[in-house]
Amino acid sequence: MVINGKEHDASSYRYEYFAAVSATLSLVASVSTAGWSSPAIPALLSPDSHIKITASQGSWIVSILSIGGCAGSIVMSPMVERCGRKYTMIVSMVPLMIGWIMVVFASSVPTIYVARFLHGISYGATLSAAPIYLGEISSKNIRGTTGVLIAVMAKLAFLLQYSIGPYVSFRSLALINLSFPIVFLLTFCWMPESPYYYLTHGNEEAALESLRWLRRSDFYSESFLLEYHQMRLLVERNRLNHASFRDLFIKRNRKSLGIILLLSSSMQLTGINAILGYAQTIFSKLDMNFSAAELSITLGVVQLMAVSIPTFFVDKAGRRPMLLMSGVGSLIGLTICSLYFTLNAMGYVLDAFSWIPFVAVLGFIVSFAIGLATVPFAILGEVFPKNIKANANAVFSVITSLIVFTVLKMFQVISDGVGTYVAFWIFAASTAGNTVMIYLFVPETKGKSFDEIQEFMEHNPINDRKRMTTSC
Repeated sequence: MVINGKEHDASSYRYEYFAAVSATLSLVASVSTAGWSSPAIPALLSPDSHIKITASQGSWIVSILSIGGCAGSIVMSPMVERCGRKYTMIVSMVPLMIGWIMVVFASSVPTIYVARFLHGISYGATLSAAPIYLGEISSKNIRGTTGVLIAVMAKLAFLLQYSIGPYVSFRSLALINLSFPIVFLLTFCWMPESPYYYLTHGNEEAALESLRWLRRSDFYSESFLLEYHQMRLLVERNRLNHASFRDLFIKRNRKSLGIILLLSSSMQLTGINAILGYAQTIFSKLDMNFSAAELSITLGVVQLMAVSIPTFFVDKAGRRPMLLMSGVGSLIGLTICSLYFTLNAMGYVLDAFSWIPFVAVLGFIVSFAIGLATVPFAILGEVFPKNIKANANAVFSVITSLIVFTVLKMFQVISDGVGTYVAFWIFAASTAGNTVMIYLFVPETKGKSFDEIQEFMEHNPINDRKRMTTSC
């Protein structure tokens, strides 16, 4: 690759990759709290657990993480701008480590509740800061790769919990999880702050040094000075176009807000977090030759492999086709699971067919990954003006956290009170309805410039899909 007369190969970006990998270790540390519940809840419900819990208390242990995540997004998001991306990510590890220490020494359910809330704060803070940091330190030629790294590390966190959790004690798992933020801190403390953050706060000398470290470039090279000049222009433009939270609700932005809220509900009402968080519990209901733990590990491996699929297709196939294929595929998988659990509840002997819902869950995971797992975040970055993206992201995070909390809490309640099949039918019905809504109201943004998307959102009806798809 040649840029401004200078050849760039993979080694040219090695320091950016170092910083990106180090930064995404924070996701391994924080997202592990979401996967932890899959092996931890069965362990706590077992007769020999040192802490006795009920199924209802187990649902609170799982779902409180989302309330903490909501709080973390609200409290920590301003810190990203005021104190820096790096500082926010480092500070976010403090409640995470305190939470794991509390789990290690916990002797009562309320202690675990508090620990899970602290975990959620770190979860929300990390998901607010890490994507911004990666986007700002990465050259445009590798930004797609570092973006995929976010999803890969998040899914790796689930796989680690599924693989380790069933085979170690409750306290040992907490100690292992405590090591993740420590490893992150030991590596990330050597990484630079985002040059954009320094420029935003008028520290040009630090911005130059940060950019030089990341690019390993001479201060006076043409490519370096050009990139730095573009950064300064962008920061100045954002400063001049500063917007308040109220601007999110003016007429030209309300359509965009409606779209991202639809996409948020479409993601979470599939039940993805309930299926991942209760994977071992769900698989324990299947009469197969493999243990629930082994099936969960398989799920984690498939999920880790599936997150890379959208990278190869989303810019070629388009956002709408990927979302619609994802919705239909997810619906098929959820419907098959719903039918199996319904027939099982009716007393039919289905031992010979226990593999079908497991394969259906894997199909659901792959289908979810090709669109609903990633495309909404791409659209979130496209349908809002740059000066209110941060506010839009905060609203998206809060709404998503509240939906996740409701889904996680009610899944266990419905499964215990009525039956697992009812929960899956609700997920299937919600996915069907949301897929229809996506078809009706979500426009295609593939191949459109940011200005073209903004013009369309401002001057056309929200269901005018044809013009958006065929214009330009």
